[in-house]
Amino acid sequence: MQVRGEKKAGEAALLESGSLLRFAVANEPLAGVYFAALRRWGPVGQRAVVTAVPQGWTVAPSRYSDEMQTYHGEDLLFLRRFKLTRRERWLAISNGRFAARIDPQLLTRLLTKIQSDAILVNVDPGLVGGAERVRLTTAGHVAGFRRLYADSVEPAPLPYDWPHQVFIKSSAAGRLFADGLRPELFSNFLQRCRREAMQLRSIKVGGFILDLDTEQGLLDLLEDELAASPSDRRRENSKAHQQNRIQKNVRIAPSARIFGKVLFGQNVTVEDDAILAGPACLGDNVKVGQAATVRAAVLGTGVSVPRNSVLDNCILLAHPQQKQESERGITSLRPSARYLAYRAGASRNGFRTWPRFSYARCFKRVADITVALVILILFAPFLPLLALVIKLTSHGPVFFRDLRQGLHGRPFSCLKFRTMLVGADKMQDKLRTLNEADGPQFKMDGDPRTSVVGDFLRDTYIDEIPQFLNVLLGQMSVVGPRPSPESENTLCPPWRDARLSVRPGITGLWQVCRTRRPGKDFQEWIHYDTKYVTDLSFKMDLWIAWRTANKMLLSFARRF
Repeated sequence: MQVRGEKKAGEAALLESGSLLRFAVANEPLAGVYFAALRRWGPVGQRAVVTAVPQGWTVAPSRYSDEMQTYHGEDLLFLRRFKLTRRERWLAISNGRFAARIDPQLLTRLLTKIQSDAILVNVDPGLVGGAERVRLTTAGHVAGFRRLYADSVEPAPLPYDWPHQVFIKSSAAGRLFADGLRPELFSNFLQRCRREAMQLRSIKVGGFILDLDTEQGLLDLLEDELAASPSDRRRENSKAHQQNRIQKNVRIAPSARIFGKVLFGQNVTVEDDAILAGPACLGDNVKVGQAATVRAAVLGTGVSVPRNSVLDNCILLAHPQQKQESERGITSLRPSARYLAYRAGASRNGFRTWPRFSYARCFKRVADITVALVILILFAPFLPLLALVIKLTSHGPVFFRDLRQGLHGRPFSCLKFRTMLVGADKMQDKLRTLNEADGPQFKMDGDPRTSVVGDFLRDTYIDEIPQFLNVLLGQMSVVGPRPSPESENTLCPPWRDARLSVRPGITGLWQVCRTRRPGKDFQEWIHYDTKYVTDLSFKMDLWIAWRTANKMLLSFARRF
C-alpha cells in the first residue's frame, strides 16, 4: 500500500503548529536548511544583524541564525546591513516567509538610480526576462504584445503588509532606528517613515519567489539547497558522514539504500530494504519502515513511515492517521524550467558562444584595437576641422549620441558626427508615411532633417569615424551587425539573440550586400546578420572590410 502526502493528517498537524514556516524554523535539521538558504538568497555582501521572531514562536538553534529578537508581529523578519559600494551602505529588511531572488546587477542599478530613502520591493515572476506580455487598452482590448528580454521593473502601490524586501539607506535607517534595531509591525514602520519625512518608493521587480509557508514552497527550497551533486553523493558514505550519523544515533540497515543528499535529525531509524532519495529531510525520532520509499520529502518529529509505503514529494508533520492513498497536486509555485536554469546559473538566452582563444572571442578584439588606433591617428589632424565645420553650419552639438544595444544587449552610447538638425528624432514620426524602407528602419531620399554638411558626411561615411572610439572602449567592433536600439531588436527574438552574440560593427555583411529591393530590405537584414554570426571568420571580416573600403572610395569620388 502507498501513502502519498496524507493530506488530512498533515493538515491536522499544521493547525496545531500554526504554519509550515513556524514548523520549519522550530525543527532541525530543516531549520538549518532554511536559515542557510535565506542567507544565500539575500543581498550580495550582506552582514546579518537581527532575526525578528514573532512572540510565541520557537526557533531551533542553528549556526546560520543570527541575533534573535521577539516582537508582537506575525512575520518572521531578517534585518541585514550590506554595502552597495564603499560609500553606500544599506539596511535590508526581508520577509522571512518568502525566498526572493533578484538579479544582483538589476538590484544594484535600482538602489543606485532610485532617489528614495526607502524602497519597498515585491518580486513578480511575470516581469522576468524572456516572457511575453499582452498590452491592453483602457477598454480592455489587445493593443499588442511586448517581449521582455531582461528582468524589468514597474511601479506598484504601497503594500498593506511587509513586502518581500525593504531597502533603507543607511543615513535614513540611522534616523528611523535611532534607539537601536527593533522589529515592529509594518503599519508602525510606515508611521515612523512618515514622521521622519522619508521618501518611500514601492516597485515590482522581475525575479523568482518561493512562498515558504506552503508545502510546495518548502519542498522547492529544500530541492534548491540540497540538490545533490556528484561530489555530494561521494561524501554520503565518507567517514565524516558516518561519524555524524553515529553522534546523532542514526541507525541505517545494511540493505537500505540512500541516493542524493538526505539530512538526519536525532534517533532516526531506517529499516531493511528502505530507499531514501534526496533531497530529503528526516526530523528527530523518525522511523522509516521495511521496504518503504521516501523521495523528496520532509518528515516531522516522530513520524513513522509504514512498511512498503511510498512518500513522494510531500511534507508529513505527524504519524499518518489514514491508509488511503492520495495524489499530491502540483501548485503554481512549482519551479518552471526557466527557474531551474536560473538556479543552476545557466544562460536564459540564445546567444552564440565561442571558445576563449578563438578568433571571434580573442583575436578579433586585438584586430579591432589595432585598426581603431590606426584610423583615429590618421584622421586626428582632420577631426578638429570637421568639428568646426559642423558647429559653424548648424546649431547644436558636434557629436550625436544614441543609445544602442551592444554585446549581449548591454546598452551604450553610439557616437557619430551630427549630420541632422537638432530634434530630428522627434520629427521622424511625422515623416513615417514617406519611409522608403520596410521593417523598423527609416530611410528617405532628400531627408529634410539632414544639414548641409551632414549630407556629405553621410554619403562618404565620415560621420562614423567617432565610432572607432566605441571600438576602443570594447562597445563595438570594426565589423559586425549594425548597432540597433532596443526598439528594433525586440521585433525578432532569434535575430536579436544572433546579432547580440557579437559586438555591433561600424560596417557589416548587410551593409555591403543589401540590394534595397522594395519590401525585401528587412528580410535581407535578418538574413545577412544571422549569416554573419553563423559563418564568422577572419576571412569574412577581411572581405567585408575590403568591400567597405571600395564603397567608401567610390562614394567619395562621386562627390567630386
